Amino acid sequence: MNNLYKYILIFGLVAIIGSINVFAQTTKKKTTRIRVEYLKDAQKVLGMGDSVNGIEVRVDNIYKAAKIAGLIADKFGPPYRAEDWMQLNQTLFQAMKTERRVMFIILSLTILVAAFSIASTLIMLVIGKTRDIAILKAMGATNKSIRKIFVFNGMVIGLVGTSLGLGLGLLLCTILKNYDITHLTGGIYYLINTVPVKLEILDIIAIISATLVISYLATLYPARQASKINPVDSIRYS
Repeated sequence: MNNLYKYILIFGLVAIIGSINVFAQTTKKKTTRIRVEYLKDAQKVLGMGDSVNGIEVRVDNIYKAAKIAGLIADKFGPPYRAEDWMQLNQTLFQAMKTERRVMFIILSLTILVAAFSIASTLIMLVIGKTRDIAILKAMGATNKSIRKIFVFNGMVIGLVGTSLGLGLGLLLCTILKNYDITHLTGGIYYLINTVPVKLEILDIIAIISATLVISYLATLYPARQASKINPVDSIRYS
């Protein structure tokens, strides 16, 4: 029983002090044990008199906890300090951020594999259309225009794949968010029994941008090879 917290519920500017207390004992494995007891009894057992060594504040909007903690710290000053729930669980949130970065890298590698498919498709197209490319160049088509044709072709493939993936992903996230179709083991995951889903616009934009950039890069080599075709040799030996 290391820490004693006296609950305070705040409604606007009015503070209502609760009459119960919570003990928290944390081990090296970050396992928390909770015990609820009347405040006066807890103070008597610990020999603390009328004092407490911690006060918790409950807010209506959890995302404003950092701002409220700052106001409390400014109000009372040293030796008192205020910590919000994000600071208390900083290690957990840092691990979650690292996990998101790793998942983005894995997704980018998956998209890179798909980009090789785009490149191989365009290379086969260049081989199959060698005579047509030669005729276009003989009629006055420039190397730049030939490159644009194959870049456009590859980007169309990338856009179609991105649109289909985006649509299916949004559909799956919507289903998971609105319907209880997944169940997690209660003994492993704390306070949740379903997969939490939240759509982040910035994440979606980042994934789409990375997909389109990789698709564009995959078109450059086949387009360059197509623009280097010699029309005379191609027509002669085709």
